[in-house]
Amino acid sequence: MNNNQQPLNKPNGTGLKRLFKATYCSLLGFKAAWQHEAAFRQESVLVLVLLPFSFVIATSVNHWLMLLFSLLFLLFAELVNSALEALADKITLQHDELIGRAKDIGSALVFIALMFLKVIWIIATLQYFQII
Repeated sequence: MNNNQQPLNKPNGTGLKRLFKATYCSLLGFKAAWQHEAAFRQESVLVLVLLPFSFVIATSVNHWLMLLFSLLFLLFAELVNSALEALADKITLQHDELIGRAKDIGSALVFIALMFLKVIWIIATLQYFQII
């Protein structure tokens, strides 16, 4: 609470009302990421292209879940990175060492997600074609 005893955040209600508001805010987040982040759009298209192939190359439910997780992890990483960059840009657009470091760390998260996806999908594809 601040000096006027006002809540710092607007209340979201409880129960189903809160669930609907949270879902609405999440959808707004996806919309904002799609509208303002080219990388999110590119990675979303990649997910939509690869997802149907996951049903073909998966050899078990667990295998399919791993393929799916790698796709979702990429989107998760990009959303976190995009949110971090938006907050950093709100603070200042001028060069700042700590903000630059935070942006680089967010970028590293996306890089890890991309490498994870790449390894998982290469192994799955090689197994599907019985190369390994």
